[in-house]
Amino acid sequence: MRRILSLLVLIWLVIGVVATVQRGYFSSGSTDCAGVSTIVVTILAGPLNYVGVNPQIDCPEIPQPSE
Repeated sequence: MRRILSLLVLIWLVIGVVATVQRGYFSSGSTDCAGVSTIVVTILAGPLNYVGVNPQIDCPEIPQPSE
């Protein structure tokens, strides 16, 4: 049972990486909080992308230091 669960998790993550590559998130070069969060969420929710779910995370603006 444990082996089957591990295989299912691995397949889930591979599908997530495929979905991320198809959306072009790795080639966009966005390394800010929103870009990285979108990549991670897409990998974790990869199979859901094929049924129309589009996971995205909005990150708040980081305050700038005073001069």
